[in-house]
Amino acid sequence: MTYLYNDSVNFVKELVEGYAAAHREKILQVEGGVIRRYKAKPGQVVLVIGGGSGHYPAFGGFVGQGLAHGAAIGNVFASPSAQQICNVTRAVEAGGGVLFCYGNYAGDVLNFNQAQEHLRAEGLKVRSVVVTDDIASAPINEQHKRRGIAGTLPVFKAAAVAADLGKTLDEVFHIAQQANQQVRTLGVAFSGCTLPGANQPLFEVADGKMEVGMGIHGESGLQQMATPTADKLAEILVSRLLSETPSTIASPDGARIGVILNSLGAVKQEELFVVYRKVSHLLSERGLIIVEPVVGEFITSFDMAGVSLTIFWMNETLQQSWIAAADAPGFHRGHVAQPDGDQMGVTQSIKKRQITIGSVDSQSAAAVVLAALEAALDEIDAQKDELGRLDAVAGDGDHGIGMYRGLTAAVAAAKEVLAANAGVGTLLTSAGDAWSDQAGGASGVLWGVILRSLGQAFGDEMRPNAATVVAGVATAVREVQHLGKAQLGDKTLVDVLHPFSEALANGVSRCLSIPDAWTAATKIANEAAQATQNLVPNIGRARPHAEKSIGTPDPGAVSMALIIYSVDQVVRERCS
Repeated sequence: MTYLYNDSVNFVKELVEGYAAAHREKILQVEGGVIRRYKAKPGQVVLVIGGGSGHYPAFGGFVGQGLAHGAAIGNVFASPSAQQICNVTRAVEAGGGVLFCYGNYAGDVLNFNQAQEHLRAEGLKVRSVVVTDDIASAPINEQHKRRGIAGTLPVFKAAAVAADLGKTLDEVFHIAQQANQQVRTLGVAFSGCTLPGANQPLFEVADGKMEVGMGIHGESGLQQMATPTADKLAEILVSRLLSETPSTIASPDGARIGVILNSLGAVKQEELFVVYRKVSHLLSERGLIIVEPVVGEFITSFDMAGVSLTIFWMNETLQQSWIAAADAPGFHRGHVAQPDGDQMGVTQSIKKRQITIGSVDSQSAAAVVLAALEAALDEIDAQKDELGRLDAVAGDGDHGIGMYRGLTAAVAAAKEVLAANAGVGTLLTSAGDAWSDQAGGASGVLWGVILRSLGQAFGDEMRPNAATVVAGVATAVREVQHLGKAQLGDKTLVDVLHPFSEALANGVSRCLSIPDAWTAATKIANEAAQATQNLVPNIGRARPHAEKSIGTPDPGAVSMALIIYSVDQVVRERCS
C-alpha cells in the first residue's frame, strides 16, 4: 500500500513537483509533464513519450540526454490528456518534427491521437509509434492489439538516439517501428498493487500462486499457476519469449539481444539477481549473445510484487542505440558529454480561453447545465468506490476517481465562465476541455468530446429547445464512436449513450417535453447499463480479461447512466 501521501487527489501533482526538484540538473517541470534541461539542436527531431503515473521510472524518469526530450505525465494509471501532451511538445519541439511514442492503451491512443491532430493543425510534423511488446495480451497475428510494458524502454532509446543523431522524422519513425517489432515481454505477479488512498489491492493472488501475463495498471493476470522457484520462473519466462522469436531472426546462434529483468515494484534487487543468474545461463545456452543487460526497476506498478522479462532482438543499428550513453533520472548508461545547447527556460504560459458573452436566454440555460454538472459530481462522488470496484474486475480500478477528477474540473470551469456571463455553449465547451485535461484516460477524452458536442449544438445565443438537445446528443454519439472506435455491443459507454440518444429522439418525436422525454430515456439508459454485464469487452483495457468481466456491468456504462439520471433530476426541477 501507499504509506506517504497528503491527499490522493493531489498525489500526482505533488510527486511531479518533488521529482522535478530532486533532478533539476537534468529536467524541468512544465505544464503537463517534464522536459530535458537543455534544448534540442535547432532543426532536429524530438521524442515525446508519456503515460500514467505509478510506473516510475517510466515515464518521466526516461527524460534526459540520450533518452526522451519530454514526457507527458498522467494521473495514476491514467493517460495524460491531449492538452498535457501538446504543452510538453510545444516546450521541446525544435523545428525538425516530433515523434510520439507510448504504450498501447486505449486512453493513451485517444489522447496522443488527439494531440497529434491539434499539433498538425498548428503546422508541426508529428508521427507516432505505439509500443506493443506484451506477448500475453494478444496473439502474434494481432500484435497491434498488444499492450506496451517494459519493452517501451528499448523502443524509446532507439528513437531518441536516432533523433539526437540528426536523422529525419521518417527515419526516426522507421527505426522506432523496427525496434517495436523486435521486442517481446512477459510479466508475472505474486500480489496486486494498491492505489494511493485505497485500503485494499486492485486484485489479490492466493498464497502460493502466481498470476501470469498481468498488466502494469493493476490488471490481474491472464492465467494462474503455482509459484515456482527462481530458476523455474526463469525457465518459464525464457521459453515463452523464445517461442516468439521474430521471423527476421533465422537462427539464435550468434544473435545479439538486449535483456531487461524488471521489478514491478516490491520484488527486490537481490531477488532479481537470483533470477537473472538463470536467465543468463539459459539464453547463453541457446547461442544468444547478451548485450549490456539491465536488471532493476524500469516500469513498475506501485507496490505490485512481480517481475517481467524483456528480450530485444537487435541488428547493428538497434545495438548501437541500445549501448549508447544516456543520462536520465531513471536510466543511466556510460558517459554523456555536457550538452552544448542552451538551457530551457521556464516561461511557458497557458492560453486563457476567450469568453463569449451569452444572451440572457443562453446564460439562463448555462445555469441549468451548471446545476446538472454539480448534481452529476455529487452522484459520482457517492458512487466512485463502487465504480472503482467494477473497474477492478477486468481493468485498473481507477474509473471512479477518474470520473470524480474530471467532473470536479468541469464544475470549476463552468462556474468560472458562468461568472463571466458565458452562454451555455461556451460553458459546456469549457467544462469539456477541463474534464478531458484533468481526468486524462479514455473516459476523460470521451466525456470532453460529449460536452463539446453539446456546446457546439447549443451555442451562446438561443435557449436550447428539444430539437437542439436531440441533435447535440446524437452528435455526441457519432463523435464518441468516431474517436473511440467502439460499436454497440463492445461493452463501453456507447452501449448506454446510443440507446439513450435514440430513446430521447423518439420521445421528442412523440411531442413529449424535454423533461418527459429525458425521463423516459433515462430508464432506457439504466437498463442498458445493467445489460452490459452480459457483454464481452472487445475494446479497451478490459479486453485481455474479457471472460472475467462477464456478469459485471461496464463501469463506463454505469457512470454514463448515473450522470444521465443526475441530469434528469435537474431537468425535471428546472425545466418543467
